[in-house]
Amino acid sequence: MRSANVYTVAQVNNYIKGMFAQDYLLSGLCVRGEVSNVKYHSSGHIYFTLKDESGSLAAVMFASNRRTGLRFVIKDGQKVLVTGQINVYERDGRYQMYAREIHLDGLGELHQRFEELKQSLAERGMFAPEYKQPIPAFVQTLGVVTAPTGAAIRDIIQISQRRNPYVQILLYPAQVQGEGAAESIVAGIRCLDARHPDCIIVGRGGGSLEDLWAFNEEMVAQAIFDCETPVISAVGHETDTTIADYVSDLRAPTPSAAAELAVYDYYAFMAELRQKQALLERRMQDHLQRARDSVKRQQLKLALYRPEYRIANLRQTLADTEDRLHGILDRRLERERHRLGLLAAQLDRLSPLKRLGGGYAFVADDQDRAIVTVDSVECGDILHVTLRDGKVDAQVVKTEQATLPKLP
Repeated sequence: MRSANVYTVAQVNNYIKGMFAQDYLLSGLCVRGEVSNVKYHSSGHIYFTLKDESGSLAAVMFASNRRTGLRFVIKDGQKVLVTGQINVYERDGRYQMYAREIHLDGLGELHQRFEELKQSLAERGMFAPEYKQPIPAFVQTLGVVTAPTGAAIRDIIQISQRRNPYVQILLYPAQVQGEGAAESIVAGIRCLDARHPDCIIVGRGGGSLEDLWAFNEEMVAQAIFDCETPVISAVGHETDTTIADYVSDLRAPTPSAAAELAVYDYYAFMAELRQKQALLERRMQDHLQRARDSVKRQQLKLALYRPEYRIANLRQTLADTEDRLHGILDRRLERERHRLGLLAAQLDRLSPLKRLGGGYAFVADDQDRAIVTVDSVECGDILHVTLRDGKVDAQVVKTEQATLPKLP
């Protein structure tokens, strides 16, 4: 069977592609759907399928559009809004959507806004640790920005009073949810910062992402960053995280935990103070005792160097020396007396008087020189003869030599 007009497959696909291109609606379409069959190609292109309960649509995002049109990692199961055009892929003869931008739908969009603001503020350095202020250890005045009613303020007041009944709490009754909440929170932070409390708690109880969204607004983050007073963020439950948590000086998982972190335990502090006081007193007593012992040692040492003590020592030394000298002298005199006695006995034996007493005489010339030989006199010389009881003068009339035995 012949036909007047016969077309190739390529011609048909090209014709249909032209029809898609001429349709204004299909050139700028936004489609809502669930992502499935995601495939990341090595070239950088992303292939996926959009589906809902009634059908599916093939889609592709080229690498050139990823840089500006996609701010998150696309995964199966995500609800997204895809903006782009519908056109025909001529080789396969099927139509598909060519995505220019992809955004998360509903809560996903909020998550995307959250991530975009988080990244922007991080790049501006608002989360940098060098800008974090330390929380004072002993808070006396505590500012609180939260709803005037609710569990958050009740928990903060209860825990603060339990830990330290002397702490003063300044509450700014802020709107923490809904339209105008971000502006109210900012006003509360600035108002309390002007009162110069020691610390400010900014927070509320838990809730959904939409309920907590006021704490994800840029103006709230900027107010916390500009606050001169240290700020503790206490938004939601332990698993909730907001932009305020990142920019604040300290993040608390709950308002109760924020009060625990901000207000020191007065009674525990006093108990510790008493312990340290007792320890200090013991150490002081030990130090004083060591000082007293040192003074006593110095006094004893000083006594050794007193003039009276030194004079007494010298006197004692002198007396001891005198006693030793007297002992030495007495012993020396005793020895000399004994020696003198021996010499006296010898001298007595040799004494001329003793000999004279035995019939001997001492003969001397006129010059009192002893005459011991006959050769020393001549006839006619006058000699003086000493006897035991007197002297006799005699004249030599004769001399005669004689040989006598030698004296022993």
